Amino acid sequence: MAKKHSSSWSPLRNRVFFMLWMATLFSNIGTWMNDVGAGWLMTNLSPDPVMIAAIQAMTTLPVFLLALPAGAIADIFDKRKLLIFVNILMLCAATLLAILVYLNVISIGWLLFITFILGAGAAFLGPAWQAIVPSLVEPQELKAGIALNSMGINISRAIGPALAGILISQVGLYLPFLLNAISFIAIILAVWLWKGEEKSEQNLPAESVIAAMISGLRYARYSPALIKTIIRAASFFIFASAYWAMLPLVARISLQGDATLYGILTTSIGIGAVCGAFSLSSLRERFSTGTLITLGTVGTSIVLLIFAVAVSKYLAILASAIAGFSWIITLSTLMVSAQTALPNWVRARGLALYLTVFSGSMASGSLIWGQIASHTSVTIALLSAAIGIVLVWLCVLRVKIEHDNINLQHSDHFALPDELLNDVSIEKEPVMVSVHYQVKMEYHDKYLNLMNKLKIIRLRDGGYSWGLFAVPDKTDEFIEMFMVSSWTEHLRQHDRATIDDNLIQQQLNEVVQYKKATHYFSAFSQKTGYQ
Repeated sequence: MAKKHSSSWSPLRNRVFFMLWMATLFSNIGTWMNDVGAGWLMTNLSPDPVMIAAIQAMTTLPVFLLALPAGAIADIFDKRKLLIFVNILMLCAATLLAILVYLNVISIGWLLFITFILGAGAAFLGPAWQAIVPSLVEPQELKAGIALNSMGINISRAIGPALAGILISQVGLYLPFLLNAISFIAIILAVWLWKGEEKSEQNLPAESVIAAMISGLRYARYSPALIKTIIRAASFFIFASAYWAMLPLVARISLQGDATLYGILTTSIGIGAVCGAFSLSSLRERFSTGTLITLGTVGTSIVLLIFAVAVSKYLAILASAIAGFSWIITLSTLMVSAQTALPNWVRARGLALYLTVFSGSMASGSLIWGQIASHTSVTIALLSAAIGIVLVWLCVLRVKIEHDNINLQHSDHFALPDELLNDVSIEKEPVMVSVHYQVKMEYHDKYLNLMNKLKIIRLRDGGYSWGLFAVPDKTDEFIEMFMVSSWTEHLRQHDRATIDDNLIQQQLNEVVQYKKATHYFSAFSQKTGYQ
C-alpha cells in the first residue's frame, strides 16, 4: 500500500513541482471561471447555438493553429522565459475583457477576439508546460506527475465554475473575468521563482523554428506509437466536444436554468473528473490502456444520451459527474500515451502535435454540433454525437496503443568519433551516408527484418531518403545508404539515439561480421568525405 501511495503522490514532495502545481491550480480556477463567464455572457449577447459553439471553437481553434510552432519554440528556446512572457500577455488580455464587461461595452466581436487571444496563449503554454513535467519528476513518477496535473486541472474545474455561477448571480458578470486576470499573477510568480530546466551541454547550433517543425512532423510520421495515440484522440474528442459546446444551452433552454445551474453542471463535471483522477492509479493496475479508453467512450456516449433528453436537473447533474469521470480517464490515458511515445529532444513538438489534433477535434466538433443544433435542435445534435462516438470507436478498435514498455531515453551507442564531432558545420548541402555490411549467411532473413526497423529510425531522426542494396556476386554483403539535409542535422541524428535503438543495434551486431560507415558531402561544398 505504501508503494502505491508513493507512486501516486510522490511528485508533490518535490518542492518545485508542488509550487508550480499549486500556481497552475489557482490559474486554472481563473480560467474555468472565465470559460463559464464567457459561455453565459454569449447567451446574453446571442442565444444562437452557432454563437454559443463559437466560444468553444475560439478557445480551441488557436491551439489547433499555433500548437506546432509553439512546440518547436518550446523545444528550441528557454521554456521558463516563454512561460513568463506568454502569461503576462494573457494577463493583459484577461484584464481588458474584465474592464469591457464591467463597463458594459462588450460586444460579440470583442468577446470572440479576446477568447481567441487567450486560446492562443494556451497554445503556447500547453506544449511547454507538458514538456517540463519529465524534468520535474523522476522517470518512474512520470505517470503520477501527469495524473496530478490532470487532477489539478479538474479540481479547478470543480471549484471555478461553481464559484463563477455564484459570482455572476450574486455580484456581477464582470467578476469571474477579473479574478481570472488576477490568477495569472500566481503562475507568473511561481515560474519566476523556478530556476528553469538544467541545460545540457550543446555543441550544435539551435534549429530554426521551421526546421524544428519539420523534424517534429518527420518524427511523428515515423512513430507508430504517437500516430496511434493521435488517431484514438481524434476519434474521441470530436464527439466528446458536443456536450462541452451544448452545455450552456442544455442549462438555459432544456432545463430552463440560470447561471447558477450552469455553474453546478460544470462543477459536477469537475467533481467527476477529480474522482476519476483519484481512481486512475488503481484502474491502470486492473485494466489495459485500450480498456480504459473504452470505458471513457462508453461513459461519454451515455452522457450525450442523457443530455439529449434531459428534463431533470438532478439527472443532468449526475450525467455531468459521469462526463467528468469519463473525460479524465480518457484524457489522462491518452496524454500518458503521448508522453511515453516521445523522447526529450522532440517532446514539446510531439505534444504540440497531439494538442493540435485535440484542439482541432474540439474546435471542429463544436462548430459541427453547433450547426446541427442550429438547423435542427440541441437534442438531435447530442443524439448524433452519441451515435457517432460509438460507431467510430468500433472502427478504431484495432488501433492499439499499448506501448508502455518502450524506452526512449538517450543512448550514446551511436556516438561519432571525436574528429567528426569537432567539425561542426552549418553548411546547407546534403550529406550521404553509406554503411557496408557483411552478414552471416544463416542470418539473412533476420538481418533484413532488423534493417527494416533501422530504416524507421534513420528516417525518424533526420534522414529523408533510405535504401538497402545487395552487392553483385556477393550474397553476404549489403550497402545501406541514406541522405540527411546537412552535416549538422546528421550530428543531431547521432545525438537522438535511444536505448530502444541500441537494442536493435545490438541485435544487428550479432548477425553482422563486418561493418564500415562512410560519409559523403556535396561536391560543391568544401568537404570531400569522411570515413
